[in-house]
Amino acid sequence: MSPVTVVTGGSRGIGAATVRRLAESGHDVAFCYLRDEAAASAVLELVHAAGRQGVAVRVDTADPDDVVRLFDAAQELGELTGLVNNAGVTSVIGPFVDLTVTDLRRVVDVNLIGYVLCAQQAARRMGAGGAIVNVSSAAATLGSPGEYVHYAATKAAADTLTTGLAKELGRRGIRVNTVSPGTIWTDLHATSGVPDRPARIAPHVPLGRAGEADEIAAAIVWLLGPEASYTTGAVLRVAGGL
Repeated sequence: MSPVTVVTGGSRGIGAATVRRLAESGHDVAFCYLRDEAAASAVLELVHAAGRQGVAVRVDTADPDDVVRLFDAAQELGELTGLVNNAGVTSVIGPFVDLTVTDLRRVVDVNLIGYVLCAQQAARRMGAGGAIVNVSSAAATLGSPGEYVHYAATKAAADTLTTGLAKELGRRGIRVNTVSPGTIWTDLHATSGVPDRPARIAPHVPLGRAGEADEIAAAIVWLLGPEASYTTGAVLRVAGGL
């Protein structure tokens, strides 16, 4: 029986690369997207081209009913074995004192509450051998001063979520880990108002460049697989040395 994995935010960037790699590795995949139906359809075509089952569902992961719909759709593919908590947002880069309550609430809703809601559904539906990967950020420890401290705080919360769930779900045979990317070339930076941010950051990275989405996806797929069978509660930093 094939593994069945849910990927949130699977229509672009790290999520899209992860969906593709999972399908190529033999997973059936249910993924969600928020707005871009065309991008989601293109990713779904890649799943089918790999010979796997797939479904794309329009979901706001901060909405509990939407999250249930996503996991119900995944269950149509078979018994759930994996979750990649990836859907995330940021807001316009700027000083902490200029942060609006509206932006703060949206970032917390998606990056923290959405992760909790999805992990909760996964924990209810998974059996022994299941695995959850939370996509965090190097910002969780760097703090992102002058840019988006609130975003960094939600990513630190994702790391703590991993620690707690790994201990709580381990007795049931469910593993929970984090992948913590550095600055990656995705369109997330356009939302921040600085689309060329990866190029600006590159000189400060020990490896001398920003990362690619596929490099993060490779780490995620490894943590979901049997080669990581004794790995839980880990934070795998894929950040070029930052």
